[in-house]
Formats: sequence, structure tokens, C-alpha cells
Amino acid sequence: MPYTIIKKGPIRMARFRVETILIDPNLPVNDEKEFLNCVVDFLRKESIDIIIPASTNCLFRTYPDKATAAPYGSHIIDLTQSESTLWKNVHQKHRNVIKSAEKKGVKILEGPEILEKAYEIIKETFDRSKLKLMGLNSFNRMISGLGEYVKILVAEYDGELQGCAVLPFSEYRAYYSYGGTKSHHLTGAMNYLQWYSILLFKEMGVRSYDFCGARISPEIGSKAAKLIMYKERFGGRLYGGYIWKYPINQLKAPIYQLGVKLLRKGDIVDAEHKKLPFFKLGGNGTFEFDTEYHKIEGKEDNYETGNTGF
Repeated sequence: MPYTIIKKGPIRMARFRVETILIDPNLPVNDEKEFLNCVVDFLRKESIDIIIPASTNCLFRTYPDKATAAPYGSHIIDLTQSESTLWKNVHQKHRNVIKSAEKKGVKILEGPEILEKAYEIIKETFDRSKLKLMGLNSFNRMISGLGEYVKILVAEYDGELQGCAVLPFSEYRAYYSYGGTKSHHLTGAMNYLQWYSILLFKEMGVRSYDFCGARISPEIGSKAAKLIMYKERFGGRLYGGYIWKYPINQLKAPIYQLGVKLLRKGDIVDAEHKKLPFFKLGGNGTFEFDTEYHKIEGKEDNYETGNTGF
């Protein structure tokens, strides 16, 4: 399991970049739980203070004992389908604005030379949501580390940038890990960029396309619900799983908890943890969610989720 170590002052945090990689697809869930328990023990020996929530492309089938967990999901498109089937699965409203953007002459630019332009758009998007983005040098290092396994795409209309996407990929899957739009952009430009990306990866032989993150059953009309509607209208299936965090050092881990609470009222696990008793995960990412949750909990907080990093 690849992970990154993040150092903030005296605190050493670990963050996973993918979920458990199953060598045997038939591995029992309980065996995976035991493996994750061993992972926690290993990181404890490595002087890690806390395991923070994984990046938004990660959906675990289970979580370690004593971890704080929450249900989470992601819309994933099967790119082995024919192009005509993929297009048919796209919602009519998305199809209309995609065709409109293409007709108006929206262009998709691609390549490492547009990295800084893409970064500026992503940063502007983060700023609008009051989220913090890594600095340009760190962003450059991350992209350089991915080598040839990342695509950087920007939508342009009438000489003006509209939106962008940063998409790490392998033969197995492409990940919409970072994205953003200008505050004033042409309707449909980003939809067209997404459709272009889907076809690009299909042509490259990539097997699936992951929109990286979705709340489970968000409140109707919330920002999270609108974001999910945007993603699901591209025709992907919503897969369910778990996100989690684990306080290893009982003295230092609370410092992270306090900091993230002051900065943004908690992390995504804090925001979604209360849904855990209402969520039941089945096989192959299928799940059930008891909508009685909404009657009990009432209005949700306004914690935004989106494409905030791989």
C-alpha cells in the first residue's frame, strides 16, 4: 500500500494513496482487516502519530480495529464499453452542453507546458471553497513523480481558459484527482473536457475512469448533492466503501484533530462518520443506506468535498 508521510511541526502523519491492493480478488474481508491492523502496527514502529483520511480515490472494503471510519463512494465508468454505449449513458443535459461546447469551438489543450496554467485554475477553485492547496513547487514535484502516467488537460474558449483536469492513470484506471474552473466560464466547457478525457483514456486502453469521491446520500440541495449529480450524469456507477483515520500517538494525534477542526470544522471522516450505523457494504462495491438517517440527523453540515487531491 503506497503512502506518503506528511510532517507538520512535531506531528508525523501518514496518508494512503490507494486502497488495499488485492493480490487475490477473493481475499475475505476479515483477512483484509487483519492486514490493516498489521499496517497500523508497522506505522507505529515507523513513529507515525496519526493516519489521516486517504485521498479521495480510495475506497476500502473495511478498516482497522479502533479506527474512526465513515461510508464514502465514488462514481466509476467502465471504459471497456463501446463509445456509443458510453455516450448513451451520459445524461441528456450533459450531452446537450457537450455538443454545444464542441460546436462553439471549445479546444482541449494537453501537455506538461500547461501545468502552471492548470495550477492557477485549481488554486482559484480551492480559494473559492476556502480550501488550501499545496504550493506550485510541491505540485510540480508531484506531477514530475508521476512521469508519463499523468495527463494535464485544459479547456480553452475564444483564447480564454475555462477549466482543467489533472488525471493520473494506469492501465487499470484513470483518476480525476484535481480539477477546477474559472469563476466565469462557458457552460459546458468542463463537461466537454470530461467527455474528451473519457474518450482519450478509452482509446489508450485504460479500463475505467474514476471521478474520485462522493458522499453517500447527501442532503438534497446541498453542495455535495449538486456535485454528485454532476458526476453521476456522466454514466458511472456509484461504488461504496469506507474512509478512515487512526490516532496512533495518543498525545500528538489530538493536535491534528484540533487543527483540522479549527481550520475547516473537521475532516471528511468527521463529517461523514455519523452515517456509519446506517450504511451496509455488500460485495463489489454495492451498498445499502437507510434513509431514516435524514429524519434523525436533519440538516447536514456544509463540508464540501470535491477533487482535492490524489
